[in-house]
Amino acid sequence: MPENEFENTPRLPSEEGRLQVRLVERRTMRPVAGARIEISYEGDPDSEIRQYTTDESGMTELIPLPAPAEIYSTQYSEEQPYAEYTIRASADGYEDVEVAGTEILPDVLAIQEIRMPEASRDEEFERIVIGPHTLFGTFPPKIAEEEIKPTTETGEIVLSRVVIPEYVIVHDGVPTDTSAQNYWVRFKDYIKNVASSEIYATWTDAAIRANVLAIMSFVLNRVYTEWYRNKGFDFTITTSTAFDQKWIYGRNIFQSISDVVDEMYGNYLSRPNVKQPILTQYCDGRRVTCPNWMSQWGAQSLGEQGYSAIEILRYYYGDSIYINTAVEISGVPSSWPGYELAEGARGAKVQQMQEQLNVIAGAYPALPRIAADGIYGPATKAAVEKFQAIFGLPVTGVVNYQTWYKISEIYVGVSRIAELS
Repeated sequence: MPENEFENTPRLPSEEGRLQVRLVERRTMRPVAGARIEISYEGDPDSEIRQYTTDESGMTELIPLPAPAEIYSTQYSEEQPYAEYTIRASADGYEDVEVAGTEILPDVLAIQEIRMPEASRDEEFERIVIGPHTLFGTFPPKIAEEEIKPTTETGEIVLSRVVIPEYVIVHDGVPTDTSAQNYWVRFKDYIKNVASSEIYATWTDAAIRANVLAIMSFVLNRVYTEWYRNKGFDFTITTSTAFDQKWIYGRNIFQSISDVVDEMYGNYLSRPNVKQPILTQYCDGRRVTCPNWMSQWGAQSLGEQGYSAIEILRYYYGDSIYINTAVEISGVPSSWPGYELAEGARGAKVQQMQEQLNVIAGAYPALPRIAADGIYGPATKAAVEKFQAIFGLPVTGVVNYQTWYKISEIYVGVSRIAELS
């Protein structure tokens, strides 16, 4: 099939983005190898279809795809700044899954994870539709709340300290919609989804960081105050922009946003002498204005002017705002040792990391097994490099904060696979 098969499909001057499709079993989260992937451009139903096959880690190669010019996503425009593609996944023993609306931005990697349900007689096909991005579509503005919740409100603050939860329960609708589905979502996956739904991955690093911190602080305020449970609901947060943040079931995330979330995992925004994370409300700053809250487009403008993330946040929320770190992260077997592990390192932390990599290798055969001897030798370095390559991390062979928690996250998931088996 010719390399330029999609060359003329976007209606705007185009640049190039990249896509990687990752398939896992819905029940066990094991990678689905040898699956058939078809990709078509949504703007032209007659466009040719690209075909790919997932490797032993359940992933396609990095696929270049046309996208609108970067200026449409880095500066406010009425033009749609991303191209939309439809992805169809088929594999023996599984139901087909189609995802419509995967967003491709220029010069960034989009990651589309698809969770494949086992084949059944009841259904043969599942279709997921990703709605418009909040900066492009029309959504209800946030209903204003106090940024700090007094303990005298309905219910009580039940947590004595800020804890990063392993999961949040997301209600896919307004709080009172009893027909809306609840989803259990890993905390980091939730943040990556919301950030990919609410800001553009082409923005400056400072603007992305400022927005990610605001998103994390907002949801941690909901967690810490048990805001909805104290009102009689059985979820953590909703997908309604009038009340909370936009989370979209099944949507793709962007690697640049994912990297920032992994790096800043555990951080939130505080004010002096206030225990709870700040309920950092915000708006797009163009279609909706919000004095005293952060403007998302304004954050991008300040980032282009050279402001740092904390300078952007203080510009909008005041000079007393500062970045705090949770004292506990729930669901992670052992906390970050506080220093990088590299070739030549020895000790219990190295051995623990080696043991976790070997468990992960049981589900990801591309990852080599190594001796769990507590010695960070060439074989351990090679295994770390392979792990980083599989999961889209910078391939350094060094276990930094980001790699440590990614190993822990995958290890927890794979350990539960073993419990199910």
